[in-house]
Amino acid sequence: MSTVSIEPPAQRRGPLEFPESPLAQAARQPLMLGLFLPTQTGGFSQSTYPRTTDWSFEYNKRLSLRAEAHGFEFVFGLQQWIPKGGFGGPSRYRENFLDPFMSTVALSALTTRLITISTVHILYGDLHPLYLARFAATADHIAGGKFGLNMVTGYDAAEPRMFGMQRVAHDERYDRADEFVDIMEALWEGSENITREGRFYRLEGAYVSPRPKYGRPIMVSASASQAGFEYASRHSDIVFTSSPGGAIFERAIEVLPEHVAKIRAPYAGTGRSPKVIIFPLIICKETRAEAFAYRDAIVAQADLESIRAYTARHSGGDAQGWQQHVPADRVLGGHVQIVGDPNDVADGLQRLHEAGFDGVQIGFYDYAPDLEFFAARVLPLLEARGLRVPVDLSAT
Repeated sequence: MSTVSIEPPAQRRGPLEFPESPLAQAARQPLMLGLFLPTQTGGFSQSTYPRTTDWSFEYNKRLSLRAEAHGFEFVFGLQQWIPKGGFGGPSRYRENFLDPFMSTVALSALTTRLITISTVHILYGDLHPLYLARFAATADHIAGGKFGLNMVTGYDAAEPRMFGMQRVAHDERYDRADEFVDIMEALWEGSENITREGRFYRLEGAYVSPRPKYGRPIMVSASASQAGFEYASRHSDIVFTSSPGGAIFERAIEVLPEHVAKIRAPYAGTGRSPKVIIFPLIICKETRAEAFAYRDAIVAQADLESIRAYTARHSGGDAQGWQQHVPADRVLGGHVQIVGDPNDVADGLQRLHEAGFDGVQIGFYDYAPDLEFFAARVLPLLEARGLRVPVDLSAT
C-alpha cells in the first residue's frame, strides 16, 4: 500500500480558487452578510427584557431560512462548553446549547445557497484530524460545498478540564492546530494514503473519502493574536476577529483599520487574501429615539448575576482580543454595537467596510422581528450605497 508525505499548504487549492464555489460566489458581494445564530439560551445578550429569541433548532432553522430569503451569505454557530445551569442568573444564560457542528450540517441540508459554518474546538479530548477530516468531507457533500469549519483552539481555562485536560499555552495551541489542519488538508487532497510521524499526531496508511467539492471545506479561524494571524495565513479563507477597542462603536472603529491590516499582513506573498469579518450586535428601530429607548430598556434589565459569572470565567482565559471589553458590553453583546435608525446602521456597516472588513456576522437582541426589520429597512440602503449587489433569490 503506497504512502505519501504531506505537501506544503501553498500547493493546495481552496474554495476561493474555484470561481463556481459558494464561497467565491458569496465573496462577490462588497459586504457579505452573515447571521450569528442564537443556538444557546440567551443568544449573545445577558438581559431579561422580553423577547422571542430561542435556542431551539426549529427557531434557528426558521432564522436561517429567513436569512437566506433575504440574501444573506452565511450563518455561524458558536461553540462553548459550560457546566450545569450555564452562567446562571434569572435568564439561565447559555443553559441550553446546541452543538454547532450537528446544527449547521442539518441546516445545510435544508437551505439552498446559504453557507453554514460550524465552530469546532479541535484540541479538546482525543479528537484526531483523521476523524474530523471525514466528518467535514461528508458535511461538505451534504451541503454541496457550502459548509465551513471555524477551527478554534480554546482560550478558556475551565473548558479543557471537562475533557480531563489542562489548557495548552497560547502559542503552542496554534502549533498543534497548524499540524492538525495540515493533516486534514492532505487527507482531503486524497492523492495517496498518508503516513506521518508528527510532533502531535501520528498516522499510518490513513485515507478519507469522498473528496470535498472545491478542494476542501471552507476554512475559518477566530483570531485576535499574532500567532492566530500567522496560523490563518496558512489555512484560513475567512478570519473572524473581535474588536481590540471594545464594543462601543466609536472607540472600536478608531483601531479596527490597523487591526485588519495586521490580519492581512501574514498573507503577503501567499497569493491569497482572507475575507475578514466581525460580529456587530445591531439595535435598529424606525427612529434614533426608538432605537436608544429599546437599548435602554434592554440594559435596564441586565442579568447582572449571569454577567458576573461570565466575567469571572472569561477573566481566566488568555484570549488576546478582548482586553478592552468590559462586563457592561455583555448586556447587548457583540464585538461592536451599532444602535440607531436604519441610516445610522447603514452608516455603521459602511464604516466597518471602509475599515477593511469584507463581511459582518450580525446578531440581534430579539432575532426574528429584528432580522425582518433589518431586511426591510437597512438592506435597501446598503444596496443604494453599493455595499450590496442585489441577490437572485429565485432558487432560494
